[in-house]
Amino acid sequence: MRNIHQLKQEICDIGRRIYQKGFAAANDGNISYRISEKEVLCTPTMISKGFMKPEDLCIVDMEGKQISGRRKRTSEIMLHLAIMKARPEIKAVVHCHPPHATAFGIAREPVPQCVLPEVEIFLGDVPITKYAIPGGQEFADTILPFVHKTNVIILANHGTVSFGENVERAYWWTEVLDAYCRILMLSRSLGRVNYFTEPEARALLDLKTKWGFADPRTEIKNCDICANDVFRASWKESGVAPHAFVPPSSAKGSDGATGAEPPVGPVPAVGRDEAEFLIESITSRVIEALNRGGVDVV
Repeated sequence: MRNIHQLKQEICDIGRRIYQKGFAAANDGNISYRISEKEVLCTPTMISKGFMKPEDLCIVDMEGKQISGRRKRTSEIMLHLAIMKARPEIKAVVHCHPPHATAFGIAREPVPQCVLPEVEIFLGDVPITKYAIPGGQEFADTILPFVHKTNVIILANHGTVSFGENVERAYWWTEVLDAYCRILMLSRSLGRVNYFTEPEARALLDLKTKWGFADPRTEIKNCDICANDVFRASWKESGVAPHAFVPPSSAKGSDGATGAEPPVGPVPAVGRDEAEFLIESITSRVIEALNRGGVDVV
């Protein structure tokens, strides 16, 4: 096992990457690593993750009590400990505020599936928690319904948390998710998102299983593998609903035949622009009529 100094240096290195990627403004974000059954190394509060030094880090017990460190531990350590308690094999947790993924959490927009092969293999369905004020146990507990079925979670109106067997791997899931969310936004701005057909999506899921990655979709009876079925039951409590990205039918294409060209998603932005123009035109005519003292604005 690497010594404590090496682990501290690795956390500082990941902190710089988070800061340089724009995933943590000012003193945002926190990172942790479980060094024993009862001890966790973590970042301190009120420090930029881009400029930490190994001596800045703290050690806490599994209840969040600080054991050592010249700086005060992060105020969100309970989130990290909740993950580690639920999944003892997890060693590292990374929490930050990647802009594109966080935008999905603010909009409460489910992250669509069946668009990019890498995301199907490494992420799968990504849940969004219900909102709770950051820092306390209630906030930490919001991840519990999801933690056994994924390694990355979007925190409603807050950011993301990802976890894995080491700090770099824990960070990877956040980077993959934010890049994907950005690609989705760019594609949507062009007016069209194409989804995999059911056979294409199924082939990726089979490949994922072959490579040793678990996916909850393989355990759900009659699962529509492209329709966010894994976490759909949590949407009502979390306030999640699709608006910008309408989930496709994984079984049929746009012509109604299996394996045909997949659906294109929501109506392009030009349709909304035309509607807004029409509303503005009618409003202007109403105001002009009122100013003239007339009532006929048709």
